[in-house]
Amino acid sequence: MYRPPNRKGARHATGDLVARGDNGMRPAPPGGAPAGGRSRPNLLHAFRSLDEPVFRRWFFSQIFSASGSMTQSVAMSWLVLRMTGSGIDLGLMTSCSLLPLLLGGPWAGALVDRVDRRRLLIVTQSLFIGLSSLLAALVATGTVRLWMLFLLAAVTGMVNAPDAAARQVYVVELVGRERLASAVSLYEVVLNTSRVLGPAAGGVLLATVGEAPCFEFNAASYLVPLAVLLVNRTVSPKYVGSELTARKGQLRAGFRYAWSFPAIRTCVFLAAASGMLFNLGVTMPLLTTKVFHLGSEGYGLMMAAFGLGALPGALLAASSRHRPTGRSVAWLALGTGACVLATACAIGLGFAIAGIALTGCVSIWFIARANTLVQIETEPSMRGRMMGIWNMALPGTSPITSPMVGWVADAVGPRESFGLSGVALLVTVGLGWRSLAGYVGRPLGTGDESKPGNAGGGGDGRRG
Repeated sequence: MYRPPNRKGARHATGDLVARGDNGMRPAPPGGAPAGGRSRPNLLHAFRSLDEPVFRRWFFSQIFSASGSMTQSVAMSWLVLRMTGSGIDLGLMTSCSLLPLLLGGPWAGALVDRVDRRRLLIVTQSLFIGLSSLLAALVATGTVRLWMLFLLAAVTGMVNAPDAAARQVYVVELVGRERLASAVSLYEVVLNTSRVLGPAAGGVLLATVGEAPCFEFNAASYLVPLAVLLVNRTVSPKYVGSELTARKGQLRAGFRYAWSFPAIRTCVFLAAASGMLFNLGVTMPLLTTKVFHLGSEGYGLMMAAFGLGALPGALLAASSRHRPTGRSVAWLALGTGACVLATACAIGLGFAIAGIALTGCVSIWFIARANTLVQIETEPSMRGRMMGIWNMALPGTSPITSPMVGWVADAVGPRESFGLSGVALLVTVGLGWRSLAGYVGRPLGTGDESKPGNAGGGGDGRRG
């Protein structure tokens, strides 16, 4: 069971092990850039994780898979809106898909810490194929009902809980901690490329052949990462320690670990606050139809604007030579909140699209740096649980926030519901400013994997 370390008796782990194809296990290479200091972003540095062949194949497979998922998300939101026309129903749909992440995220993270991540991902990809195919069949035959959509969304969310945590830990195994910032940020490139390609494909399919082919496309998109996983037979590393063998108390240990370090704790709360922003399936259709009076093509355009804006944000996050500091995360969170509020107040479609693109850029820059900070500062045997807790916060809290956002949209207006996430971010970063602004952490490659880095001023990282 994890106990928060003290400065006198801190233990040192053997190093972060990663798998590299058929080369077996190796220690993560030293030489990471120290925290702090100034360096100019380097776009070549952003792509260095692609030097790893297995990660390169996994990266490109994820672009296709994530685009399929986004296509299905667009189609499901549009289908619910067509069937009911209710913002609350849109929020409930999102709640059904994300409630398993809220309730089961930490359990899923504990599972990820104990099993081979590659084999777990093979199982989840196969289940996703089956669920999307069933949904396509129900829509194509005209037998789909609203309760069926809710049920399938919930089951998909149950599969997604371990899948989301396993994907993030699997990336660390492929590239190591030294290139983790590049890999995490490039994964944001994947997600936001999907926000361009997915809605574009969804808009075309919805306008030409309807919803069912969107779900068929999503089922086919999982075949590509499944093939990569089957070809790459690397076995996930197993870290020796009581955390992997003692089942009782694992979840408690994970929560205590996250709570013990203020910077990690604040990043998790910021992730939860940003959930209302990234839950575009609720706010964006309502902005599109009720504020700007556009159809499915306009919905796809606004979603694509967010994705296009997010791409440079992800590249900026990946191109830094230094690991993220708490202060940089805090300033980016403030910038994201300000951009959200400005977009909510935008007059005219042109200003709204520009605001959405700018929000996409800053928000993805912020969330990629926050996620990287949490993963870098977490010891390997805890990483699955930390990612489970992270996914519980983002997007797991959406089952609570989505109906609220939908209710605000129906009761007050879509602009106000969109602006809620901006207010939440500004309040959260204000409350957690001290814990982030004074947090520096430790350089990569120090060999101390047992605890997050020290807070500025030489503390033990548990106060401030």
